[in-house]
Amino acid sequence: MNTRLKSTVIAFALAAVSASSWSAAVESAKPRNRLAAKLKPAAAAAAPEIATEDHSPLSEEQLAVAPHVHAGEANCEFKSKVSVTPHPEQPGRFRLQFGRTIYNMAPEPTTTGAVRLEDKQAGVVWLQIPAKSMLMNTRIGQRLVDGCQHAEQVAMAQVNEPLTEGGIGITPSEPQTPPPAPAAKAAGKKRK
Repeated sequence: MNTRLKSTVIAFALAAVSASSWSAAVESAKPRNRLAAKLKPAAAAAAPEIATEDHSPLSEEQLAVAPHVHAGEANCEFKSKVSVTPHPEQPGRFRLQFGRTIYNMAPEPTTTGAVRLEDKQAGVVWLQIPAKSMLMNTRIGQRLVDGCQHAEQVAMAQVNEPLTEGGIGITPSEPQTPPPAPAAKAAGKKRK
């Protein structure tokens, strides 16, 4: 073989080896964790996802529930937050933001006095009782977040705190004694 041809073949071989080592170095620099590889840049993560909106009219019972909803931010367990705001274009409806998702909630009347907001399309329910609120996924039957307290719920808990010290807030008027045990009828019967 010609020396010029040999040096050309050797140059191509070295180029191929260095290219493959370069691509191997680039591959090893990529994150090995699949979750880290799927993460999007922070700018793209800032935009919340808005659930579909329901434009059906609300009944009078639903509209009667709306004034009882605590609007604003609620602090929840594990340092999470839920924000409930009146819908800007649909009176009586609310927008609830948890994480990056915004749900469009409609009030639902209850027989217990609890405030219930529901997004039937997303399958989520916001329950508000005097002591706390919680967000539930009705499709899987699981709480998304619990122990949420709006400022009004925190104030209510502080007012009621002296009532519940040392118990559940129930004090009996007089101690009751248990009724006497019935007399045994075994006097005339023998055991077998």
